[in-house]
Amino acid sequence: MPLMTSLLLLVIAARLLGQLFQRIGQPAIVGEMLAGILLGPSAFNFIEANESLSGIADLAVFLIVLQAGLEMDFKSIMSAIFSRRIIVAILGFFIPLISGILVGVLFELETTRAVFLGLCISITALPVAIRILQSFNMLETEIARYSVATAIVNDIAALLILGVILNLKAEEISFTWADLGISIAFTIGKLIILGAIIVSVGWLTQKLIHRGLHLERIPDRLVNLLGSDALFGIVIFFSLAFGVVSDMLGFHFIIGAFFGALLLDKKLFLASHYRELERTLGSIGNGFLAPVFFVYLGLEFAVQELSPFFVSVVLLVSIVSKIYSGWFGGKLLKLNKIDCIGIGIILNGRGVMELVVAGIGYHKGLIDQALFSTLVFMGIVTTMITPIMFKRWVMPHKETPI
Repeated sequence: MPLMTSLLLLVIAARLLGQLFQRIGQPAIVGEMLAGILLGPSAFNFIEANESLSGIADLAVFLIVLQAGLEMDFKSIMSAIFSRRIIVAILGFFIPLISGILVGVLFELETTRAVFLGLCISITALPVAIRILQSFNMLETEIARYSVATAIVNDIAALLILGVILNLKAEEISFTWADLGISIAFTIGKLIILGAIIVSVGWLTQKLIHRGLHLERIPDRLVNLLGSDALFGIVIFFSLAFGVVSDMLGFHFIIGAFFGALLLDKKLFLASHYRELERTLGSIGNGFLAPVFFVYLGLEFAVQELSPFFVSVVLLVSIVSKIYSGWFGGKLLKLNKIDCIGIGIILNGRGVMELVVAGIGYHKGLIDQALFSTLVFMGIVTTMITPIMFKRWVMPHKETPI
């Protein structure tokens, strides 16, 4: 099927089912993902996931993260990472990681496959967490601050471990301790470089603002010179540049793109231009590309590759370990009961990041088709049930409207 025809069907199905689920009181993303499952190989097999659609989905992820990054404050996120909140991030990563590895050992998987299983269970997809919180108008809440910070740390940690594995030269992952030490040092070095770039740009921007330099005049003059579209292009270029740096260092591009958008403080724009930018991103992202991203996740599901008992255990462990780790971390920090539960539920959404790691492992020959399909299924199910659980167990106790 031609790309444009496939895209048309995906968009129509995603919008229709998304609207249907909204009418019955559920977030649109549940219907959007169901549309992908129905159109994909698991049901009617009208459309298959391919490189062209994958590229469009990557663009959708980029715009989702860009939009969310612009709405958040850099200082708040950094304080969440370099504060007591890191406790939630650490628990939210290592409890699911160890749980997944133990499941792999129980089912006698090879070491590499067991590690990949734990790795994928430990991931919280940043764009999925952001989109769910956006759909409930809760990006400015305590749940969002802890969840987003944890998602960032979890994804970075997962990609760090993935980088260590991929940097090992032995094909069978039979490595010496010297090889492991060199690989870890090399990967941490790249992470330090990325962090240094992000922190340096953020520090420099804040210093210039504090010294009275009117940085908002720069985009304003560009808009007057080149037109209102120039502002959208500037923001895309800035965030994309950080994404490219992140990708070049071996980490997923959305990590850098998110921080790039995060560095674009609202103070850098005139209020009128910022509102115009928000409307443009909302029209393109929420109106078109975001539904494509979630419907594409549904296309990745292949039911014939699943082993019911193994899938059931993986699914149970992935859900329980994530929710428990978020709840336990929140309890240690003395958050209220509903916030603890909310953090744990949001951390359960995996989506694109889990699929990225699983896809890399599969294409590198580190996991087989059966485990890859199980990980895809786990990512889809946990992403689909997360907004439902959040609506059922958290939203009734919050005053914020959906």
